[in-house]
Amino acid sequence: MSKHILKDTLSVRRNLNVNANNLKDQVVAIQRVTKVVKGGKNLSFSALVVVGDQAGHAGFGMGKAREVPMAIRKAIEQAKKNLIRLNLKGTTIPHQVLGLFGSGQVLLKPASEGTGIIAGGPVRAVMEVAGISNVLTKSIGTSNPHNVIKATFDALLRLKDVAKVAELRSKTVEELGH
Repeated sequence: MSKHILKDTLSVRRNLNVNANNLKDQVVAIQRVTKVVKGGKNLSFSALVVVGDQAGHAGFGMGKAREVPMAIRKAIEQAKKNLIRLNLKGTTIPHQVLGLFGSGQVLLKPASEGTGIIAGGPVRAVMEVAGISNVLTKSIGTSNPHNVIKATFDALLRLKDVAKVAELRSKTVEELGH
């Protein structure tokens, strides 16, 4: 998925019925960034945060400010605006999927009950806040947390709903074996 398509998909504001009190947020990365200006260097902080209700809704956001708490607050507000609904199958995902963003690739595989979240860093944070508790993942390419998060959301957006696939194939959900 190209950067523009992912950006357009996430930028469409959807009114999801998600209770703001149930949302759990997790800080993925905080970076110190400097801007060189005429009088010297301006120091600020950039925060990358994922939020979710642990019931199939997740989003990510980035915020930048002079202080860390303000940057995190801004990132959480943006993440709440970018919430998406995920097509899940119980506590795992319905099928294997590969998400791409820039030079980052994230492979997600469904796992049986009791496997847990086999993931590292940014991908684990997304899986925890989304409510996916049994999944195998592999991050390929870059380790940049921004690109890994975007590749993960690309993969989650590519997940197909079992009912829609059955309808496309003119079959029932039971005939597909789910």
